Amino acid sequence: MRIVLRLQDLLDRTRVADFVALLLLRIYLAPIFIQAGWGKLTHLEDTAAWFGNPDWGLGLPTPMLMAVLAGAAEFFGGIALLVGLATRWFAIPLMVTMVVAAATAHWHNGWHVLPETQLTVPWEWRKDKIEAAIERRDRAREILREHGNYEWLTEAGPITVLKNGIEFAATYFLMLLVLFFFGAGRWLSIDYWMARHFGRIRAGPAAG
Repeated sequence: MRIVLRLQDLLDRTRVADFVALLLLRIYLAPIFIQAGWGKLTHLEDTAAWFGNPDWGLGLPTPMLMAVLAGAAEFFGGIALLVGLATRWFAIPLMVTMVVAAATAHWHNGWHVLPETQLTVPWEWRKDKIEAAIERRDRAREILREHGNYEWLTEAGPITVLKNGIEFAATYFLMLLVLFFFGAGRWLSIDYWMARHFGRIRAGPAAG
């Protein structure tokens, strides 16, 4: 038991670097949201058209307002995540954006983004789309092998079909949820230094 307790003490000491995990989450998410938000804000008309059209788009109400809100949340939220400013506050609109994206743009496609032949999760609800995507992927490969330079086409990766389920939106939501509860982390965030300056540092890994 002494050995086990000693090992547990050694393991607990690694928490001195717990801010690294939160920093890496921020660095991972920030460019994704900055790029997505910038794309929406610089192409507002196209974004609003896609948001509002019920036939080939999402059919959302007040599409221009939704485009501005989504673009601003992603762009400015991504910058805030990068520098660790008001991280927990900015995580809220970003999580809302991910929920809206999952519910409107991806839900009908099920969970997986790609048509996985071996399911990575047991809750995939659109197995029919996986079968359909695999059928079309295999047919596309046959056509390309017969009529195209298949080796050149697949040098950078295999040909596949995008199923476009909620997998990425759900993953980003969970990562944001961690930042919402734990904040930006110590040392390498504006939140930490502001909290330290104003005397709001508490025990634990996070600030903001």
